[in-house]
Amino acid sequence: MSNALNVTVPDGVPFIDYAREFDFPVADVFRAHKDPDLIAQWLGPRGMEMTIDHYDFRTGGSYRYTHTDNEGSYTFTGVFHTVRENEFAVQTFEFDGFPDVVSIEFLTFTDLGGGRCRLSGHAAYPSMEARDGMASSGMETGMSQGYDRLDEILARVSAP
Repeated sequence: MSNALNVTVPDGVPFIDYAREFDFPVADVFRAHKDPDLIAQWLGPRGMEMTIDHYDFRTGGSYRYTHTDNEGSYTFTGVFHTVRENEFAVQTFEFDGFPDVVSIEFLTFTDLGGGRCRLSGHAAYPSMEARDGMASSGMETGMSQGYDRLDEILARVSAP
């Protein structure tokens, strides 16, 4: 389980793209994005505790959760616009610390065969300033740690 997260911040456009491969089937990785009990165990950097107000990963659903550490609390909200089982999701993402800055994120779950999959994401921001703020916020470290935690959880809960 040493798959690296690849984050790209292209010049001149308000996007961030990322991809991470997992040594688990698409259905397992998708379920870990859908199940609030699993989400609470892996989403975000190590050292953060996650409290979920609500998390409804379906077309038309929404979420609100808070990460807490000894520095403070950080609340995130969004809406799931489209969710296709084991395939695709479109969601908004908003950090309460930066109101009125909402990104839209596209997640694609790709079966690589052999019980492996790739998760690809494309996030669009309302401005270059918002994109650059996200890119410099520690996002890549938090995502890498979260996906490493996801690997650990899937190793425990996936069917043999």
